[in-house]
Amino acid sequence: MTVSKRSTLLVVNADKPDAQEASRELSALISEHGELVGQVPSANGNLPKEAENAELIVVLGGDGTLLGEGRRFAGGRAPLLGVNVGKLGFLAEFDLAAIREQAATLFGNGDLRTRTVPLLDVEITDSNGASEFVGSAMNEAVVTAGPPYRVIELGIRINGAKGPAVRGDGLIVSTSLGSTAYNVSAGGPIVHPNVDAMVITPIAAHSLAFRPIAVPGDSVIELDPIQINESETEGTTLVLDGQIQRRITSNQRVRISRATRAVELVVNQNGDYWDTLVGKLHWGKQPTYGS
Repeated sequence: MTVSKRSTLLVVNADKPDAQEASRELSALISEHGELVGQVPSANGNLPKEAENAELIVVLGGDGTLLGEGRRFAGGRAPLLGVNVGKLGFLAEFDLAAIREQAATLFGNGDLRTRTVPLLDVEITDSNGASEFVGSAMNEAVVTAGPPYRVIELGIRINGAKGPAVRGDGLIVSTSLGSTAYNVSAGGPIVHPNVDAMVITPIAAHSLAFRPIAVPGDSVIELDPIQINESETEGTTLVLDGQIQRRITSNQRVRISRATRAVELVVNQNGDYWDTLVGKLHWGKQPTYGS
């Protein structure tokens, strides 16, 4: 009887110090238990031809690498499995030890536990209503003050209804998955990735009354520049996942909505979200007392 094997594409961020050695071991494990259809470098841009026949895409790098490849491969038929050789490894749930332990299941066509992650689509609209698509985000879209770093003010609309204006250093709109990234660093709430929500969090708001808010995941959020930093070469900037940047002007509006494309991520079946929060983000860690 012929045993079916899962066809797997390996994507490698060669800039990571341990990536070369780790990729050799991964290639061997994939070939031993499944079928390796190719190895390609991580990159922004078009899909590699090797992805056409892949049933699984293994991304070797860190959380930033997985974000970039998630946008790249979103909407495809193959789920992504993140293997961490970076610093944190919160999104890239697997390390080499976990891969060794689960290789037969992961690459030998066993059942995979996955999580579907909707992306955000982000557009810039001009004063005439013409829309220019900027890109997608897995974690968050941020409007940041930018040079010369004076306070900015942004008006907020949710599903067309006018909300408050926020003065400060900017604003974060994050997915549930991205709530543990920039959002939580800015004082926003941690939201389990299975919760269908977007989170709006101010960056250093000049008001104690402005608090982060969670809205339904299918909401349309529009940000109106009221006062921003502008010059010929620098100023207030829209940033997606910390990787895509676009300056905005005072006559533009930023529109953020759920994308039609989503990313399917392989979940470590031996892992636990809450354990990861405690172990890697030190959720609820008690202070260290002197003797």
